[in-house]
Amino acid sequence: MITTKDVEHIGWLARLKIKEEQLEGYAGQLNSVLDYFGQLDEVDTKEVEPTYHVLEMNNVFRDDKVTDCLSQDEAIGNAPKTQDSYFKAPRII
Repeated sequence: MITTKDVEHIGWLARLKIKEEQLEGYAGQLNSVLDYFGQLDEVDTKEVEPTYHVLEMNNVFRDDKVTDCLSQDEAIGNAPKTQDSYFKAPRII
């Protein structure tokens, strides 16, 4: 059973600030989802062949073909900042 503390922790992991008055509602919703999974566990699937996708799908591959591409000057031509012919991006850390 999911508690309000669990919801608070899940919110923290997802970097979400959940309001105190919403915790109870989210706990109920998550418990409903878990109850539904419990119902799915009870379904008899012994006669059902395992599938990975509901629809019959195949990957569509194409040959790798070498084509002309942009020159380095063309590639960085619209960049807001460059340095020594490279893209310059803001420091993240």
